[in-house]
Amino acid sequence: MTQYLNEKFNYNSAAFVSIYDELPIWSAPFGLKLLDNVRMKKGMRILDVGPGTGFPLIELAQRLGKDGEAFGIDPWSAALKRIDLKIKNFRLKNIILVNGAIEDPPFPDNYFDLIVSNNGLNNVDNIDKALNECYRMLKPGGKLQFTYNLPGTMIEFYSVFEQVLKKEKIREGSNKLKQHIFEKRKPLEFVFDLLIKNDFKLSELTTDEFKYRFVDGSAFLNHYFIKFAFLESWKNIVGKNDMKRVFAEVEERLNKIAKNSGGLSLSIPFAFIECEK
Repeated sequence: MTQYLNEKFNYNSAAFVSIYDELPIWSAPFGLKLLDNVRMKKGMRILDVGPGTGFPLIELAQRLGKDGEAFGIDPWSAALKRIDLKIKNFRLKNIILVNGAIEDPPFPDNYFDLIVSNNGLNNVDNIDKALNECYRMLKPGGKLQFTYNLPGTMIEFYSVFEQVLKKEKIREGSNKLKQHIFEKRKPLEFVFDLLIKNDFKLSELTTDEFKYRFVDGSAFLNHYFIKFAFLESWKNIVGKNDMKRVFAEVEERLNKIAKNSGGLSLSIPFAFIECEK
């Protein structure tokens, strides 16, 4: 047990990026909702904020056809190299990549017809500034469409985690846990307030949910995406001295839940938001 706590990733290695490229297994439900709401027009210029290794940027570019342009901006240079490999192999001519942050983009005012982000805007350093830049870059009447997972994400795990933190009397553990959730999964009301502050007009909101299923807690905690995307933050909540003890108990409790329930089922609620300049 708890061997997953020792996992380390080299995020900039080509080998890791090729593995991370399976991320759409996680992000596909969000991305499919986004793609279902994009209305294509000839000659459109689209920006994808945080495309990672290319989803849904490459799909959007292909659907746009040769008359449209698809841009992607992401600070992760190794992932952009992966996208570039796909661009060359797919022989796509209408994608332009920018290595940078959406808080400081190199694009002029009123440049894009549509800006999209699939679980990307919730991971920026400054979402207020990011939304401000999105508004600036959109043409009048242009749209911002994005998805993100909501605060109830994996509530079944977080409830167990918090119970163990309290039982083990981890100082400030519950407060750190709540802060972690808020940093990555903002409440809808918070996002609405920022959109209004940045002069966006909300035109559509859809909420949905899917299940992330595992045979038990051990399988969940050893899954590569959980180790890559979440585990380091969870370890920081606990602290080095208590780490093994806390996670051993969390794992044991999740395994008991799975045994009694026929598996471990985690809720992933998310939102699709469309707003207009």
